Amino acid sequence: MERQPSLLKEIRTHGTKSFPCAIYRTHFEGKGTLVKHHWHDEAEILYFCGGEFRLEINMENFPITSECLYFINPGELHSIISESSDSHWEDAVVFSPGILSFDSCDEAQIHLIQPVQKGQLLFPRCIKPEHPAFAPVRNAFFDIMRSFGQDSREENSSADSSLVTDDLTSQLYIKSHLLFLLATLSANRLLTPTERNMDKRVESVKTALTYIRENYREKIYVADLAGQVNLNEQYFCRLFKKAIGSSPIEYINEYRIKQARSLLEETELSVTEICMECGYNNLGNFLREFRKYTDMTPLQYRKQFRKA
Repeated sequence: MERQPSLLKEIRTHGTKSFPCAIYRTHFEGKGTLVKHHWHDEAEILYFCGGEFRLEINMENFPITSECLYFINPGELHSIISESSDSHWEDAVVFSPGILSFDSCDEAQIHLIQPVQKGQLLFPRCIKPEHPAFAPVRNAFFDIMRSFGQDSREENSSADSSLVTDDLTSQLYIKSHLLFLLATLSANRLLTPTERNMDKRVESVKTALTYIRENYREKIYVADLAGQVNLNEQYFCRLFKKAIGSSPIEYINEYRIKQARSLLEETELSVTEICMECGYNNLGNFLREFRKYTDMTPLQYRKQFRKA
């Protein structure tokens, strides 16, 4: 099951407004997309206990075949694909670097925490068991999971779950574990200065995804998307396909059907009204696309959802 249904910048709050930190545990069986392409303003730590995965970050592929920790820096486009038909587990801690702050401007605040918050220092991409920092960072990760009431090392713990906490004691423990984790990365010189040459290809894709989210109710042409990033249509389509794995038109239709499913679940709008609301001017086209992605009609989908 996919943890993040959005294919673009997340608009959800990870944790709460006062304590922006949450954990996610995802169980998945079979090959396919575990987490679809998206990005967010928070940092993310991913723990894989094993299995066969392909992690895509900013159009770069990272094969995963054994235990490891990966870090997603704020704003990085990423997705997770399962490469095996076996049962898999993936755990994540997502947090805003802002919760690491101190009111006092000591040396750690000035030279470590603030640069992390401002994106001037980046988390490492990956840590594997042979690295001396792996064990203490993994233990801090487990401590964070336990502070949320979850145990990452127990397969019988809650699957496909997300947890937040408003308990002050738990929040203090979580913050202390994150600071310990940051200190361990710093002590092992695993935090690196930001490279100023930002990948324009990734930013172009993110701009196009945002445009689709904001305009999916209207007619969208490939020329509109290419124009947003000042690229010719042919090059843009190749770039988009390489980054996302589908063409711009396929992506638009999938996103529109995702919105239609939400409206069928949450409103009493008619199928025709939902068709128009989701950017389809032709009911026949809408029904064909809906069946393509769900193997059922909109009314069948609504009926099945409300039976669940």
